Amino acid sequence: MNCSSLILLAVLASGCTAAQLNSTGRAYNSVEKTVATVLISDAQEDALGQQIHTELDTATPEKPALKYVSDPVITQYVEGLIGKLTPIANKDRTANWKVFVIDDPKTVNAFATPGAQIYVYTGLLLTATTEAEVIGVLGHELGHVVARHSARQLVNMYGINAISEMALGKQPGTVATIAAAIIGNGTMLAHSRSDENEADTYAVKYSAAAGYDASGIAGFFEKLIATQGNTPRILTWISTHPAPADRIALVNQQVMDQGLAGRGEVGAERLAPIKARIPK
Repeated sequence: MNCSSLILLAVLASGCTAAQLNSTGRAYNSVEKTVATVLISDAQEDALGQQIHTELDTATPEKPALKYVSDPVITQYVEGLIGKLTPIANKDRTANWKVFVIDDPKTVNAFATPGAQIYVYTGLLLTATTEAEVIGVLGHELGHVVARHSARQLVNMYGINAISEMALGKQPGTVATIAAAIIGNGTMLAHSRSDENEADTYAVKYSAAAGYDASGIAGFFEKLIATQGNTPRILTWISTHPAPADRIALVNQQVMDQGLAGRGEVGAERLAPIKARIPK
């Protein structure tokens, strides 16, 4: 079966008519997610994610290896936050979730790779003022995984055959290029506006379900906008996560529409001692 036939099969499997596809972005994203599921399996995603992780851990003349936090209190704190979200995310897509905390206080970022591997920079923890903000960002990254955004983008960029070979370790040069881009840019791939909006929707959903203020990610965006002119490390997030002002409006509208305003934990008192342990 060729690629075109697989895509047609995915459209039919999604249960969406052409009219539905044209009328709602959500229907379109549903079809794209189904296409990604058909083109690349969970096992291939897991293998590809491990290939990328191994490359990130390997220093080369072109790039340094990622440096992870050595303080177990910080690592366990972030793992605990992820642990509050993954049971909820697993209802949308079961995955073998892993989280890594990168020791880089000057970079405000987080990203997800295929295989449900989530990477969080200490600069993000330092910039956030509440646990709800961190939960919102983590929920956003889990949303990218659930919706298979990275897998779909990689298929679009390199083709299904190359992705299959990467998962088998047969394209080390391409994997090295992806890892170098991650280390250089603080993210794997720049997501589309549609992907970012979908991930923000998941952030609201997962934050609320975990008992947190669902507008946490909007508060984080507002902080970035207010401080980006004075804090260079903020620019990394802004450059790889576009249009924060528009996304704030979208998140706040969703929070209002779902009756979530003023509900849920904030958790500033739990984040503060963790921030104090992070080397500046």
